[in-house]
Amino acid sequence: MSQVQLTNPYLTNAFVKEIEYLKSFNSDKLLSFFRITKDLTPKAKSYPGWENSEIRGHTLGHYLSALAQVYATTNDITIYGRIQYILDELSLCQLDNGYLSAFPEEFFNKVENAKPVWVPWYTMHKIITGLNTVYELTKMEIAFKIVSRLGYWVYNRTYKWTPEIQAKVLSVEYGGMNDCMYELFKITKDEKHRYAAHKFDELSLFTQIHDGKDILNNRHANTTIPKFLGALNRYFIYGESEQFYLDACKQFWDIVVTDHSYVTGGNSEWEHFGQPKILDAERTATNCETCNTYNMLKLSRGLFQITGDKKYSDFYENTFINAILSSQNPDTGMTMYFQPMATGYFKVYSKPFEHFWCCTGTGMENFSKLNDSLYFYEGNKLFVNMYLSSSLNWTEKQIMLLQDTDIPNTDSAYFKINAKNNIELTLCFRIPSWSKGASIKINNELTLFEEEKGYALINRIWKNNDTIEIDFKIEVSFSSLPDNSNAIAFTYGPLVLSAALGTEKLEESTTGVNVSIPSKHVEIKDYIIIKSECMDSFKNHITENLIKTQGKMEFRLKGTDEDTRLIFTPHYLQHTQRYGIYWILVEENSKELKKYILEKQQSEKVKAAEIDSIQIGNDQYELSHHVLSQDTEAGDRDGFHYRFAKNNGWFSYEMKVSHDENTYLQFRYLPMDCRKSFDVYINDSQISHEVIGNKTSYELTEKTYLIPKEIYGNNNTVTVKFKAGAQDITGRIVDLIRTTKNI
Repeated sequence: MSQVQLTNPYLTNAFVKEIEYLKSFNSDKLLSFFRITKDLTPKAKSYPGWENSEIRGHTLGHYLSALAQVYATTNDITIYGRIQYILDELSLCQLDNGYLSAFPEEFFNKVENAKPVWVPWYTMHKIITGLNTVYELTKMEIAFKIVSRLGYWVYNRTYKWTPEIQAKVLSVEYGGMNDCMYELFKITKDEKHRYAAHKFDELSLFTQIHDGKDILNNRHANTTIPKFLGALNRYFIYGESEQFYLDACKQFWDIVVTDHSYVTGGNSEWEHFGQPKILDAERTATNCETCNTYNMLKLSRGLFQITGDKKYSDFYENTFINAILSSQNPDTGMTMYFQPMATGYFKVYSKPFEHFWCCTGTGMENFSKLNDSLYFYEGNKLFVNMYLSSSLNWTEKQIMLLQDTDIPNTDSAYFKINAKNNIELTLCFRIPSWSKGASIKINNELTLFEEEKGYALINRIWKNNDTIEIDFKIEVSFSSLPDNSNAIAFTYGPLVLSAALGTEKLEESTTGVNVSIPSKHVEIKDYIIIKSECMDSFKNHITENLIKTQGKMEFRLKGTDEDTRLIFTPHYLQHTQRYGIYWILVEENSKELKKYILEKQQSEKVKAAEIDSIQIGNDQYELSHHVLSQDTEAGDRDGFHYRFAKNNGWFSYEMKVSHDENTYLQFRYLPMDCRKSFDVYINDSQISHEVIGNKTSYELTEKTYLIPKEIYGNNNTVTVKFKAGAQDITGRIVDLIRTTKNI
């Protein structure tokens, strides 16, 4: 990272904003609960939000990684001093057995005993990764000592696991524990650290994906992706003897990118993967968790390093620009949690010291490593993967490469060689998937090149002041969704375009644990009527139907009912207005148009009727509804997220109700191991005795019950409880529990 400097103005500003944010932190506030866990008096009160919850401490892990990345790039001594102070404090906070966290070890006991707790292993992954990154980028010996001892604590805990306990642990989000422990092994070469990493390898998941089975439906995306980062790190350690793990990662990447990703490269809805190729139907205000994007880029980077396959670098560029850069407000430096794909929503950013979401943490890392993955090398080959103004100081070869690029404002990328001596190298320039071809000039003379794996290769003896100019052919294009070929997103070169839709009623609401999301309290038209030609003709002539304004990066439609209203611009620059990326194309006076309008009205009606909802088995969303339980388990199976109780056990949630209209409880369940029946209560009043009868194990049963107003009186919430009988098990309550009004 010290060899690559950004000169692109937008990226430079983003980097500066991130450094300002990192320097504005009070380290003692981040360390507060670490000191409490060691029975030391905190030097400052902890930050609020997630840092004052069961997930506390995760931010410090991200913060350490971000500080180390900034130091590696800038050599800023004040950043180094901040890292040193935090490490000194963490050394004091580490227990004699090596344990180090902002919460007690008891949280891990809860996981092993299937008690509700908010993902302690996920947080431990962030802490270990932060310490690993600090050591790798600064070589500070104290980081090595702390993380080595912490790794022994992980080993001593995992060594005692029975297969049953291991299964319970792996059923709860554990981040990339296999990934960070393999990374620790690469640092320490200690077999205990490698053993502990193995204990987090989820072989059953890897095997099904390796065999081409898309089992991602309803799986928590940011739980799943890091598991494959660990599998890839296992391959990095063992090499070809672990080809299975590499093949599983490649298959997983293909499945996610091909069948679960939007045009920006983001994936998921409400943090979960959906059914394969079902994306238009899943467009909401809670698509594309930014943490998923962060992890998919790490996976893409690693797969490119191993395979050299251009598809990984193409995905990296697209997602870096249209999802990562898109996630930061360039004025404030704050970042996003969700990136809505439904038309009419707007970007919602974190507050500096309020939320401390997971995506706040990965946001710190994203914008402290903007100079990462632009250039790669293999022997005497230099790969140029990103066309962004920057300088590369390849000290080992005593050569500098200066890049001056403003793509796609211009069609060309310019490079200049600074070298003390003449040197023979092969420069490998990526020919992007968005370009309809490329031509190259060396010192202003057109040059032939060899194309290999989508790269233009030029081998020659390079001299000081040699210049390279690469010209690309950039055109307007579009991307559609697999479940609706007429749901269209427009692109220009590497850029996803969106249309601004005004600033009326930019009101936020919340979901999960204090996660801010946009509301849509205004009527938004999200379809475009084609007036001049048929659908296929319009698409086939898109370069003639979406016209670039001379001298500006903006585009207008031609031959539609939106020719004058909609102006499409780069989505990553869209920060203060409602927007539309995807638009439904319909022909004028068509049956499809009438059907679409009716379906839209019905969908809005159902949505408007919802009072509250809980995503079953998702720690964050269950905690936000004050989950309580006894003898209960949660997990994923057969495309369903579920929770069940057994042997007189129960689980309950607080849910909102309406005073103006009737309130109904809606839930779905699979009988599975329930032999006889289970009961449903509202505020300890039984409203249902669910008899299984002749239902098969996988017979999905949907229930709707009126909640009598006399049960809750003037209260705004009720407690919904599911209870198992003696020596029996409840059905598996799956997906969502809702309270809803009359429809």
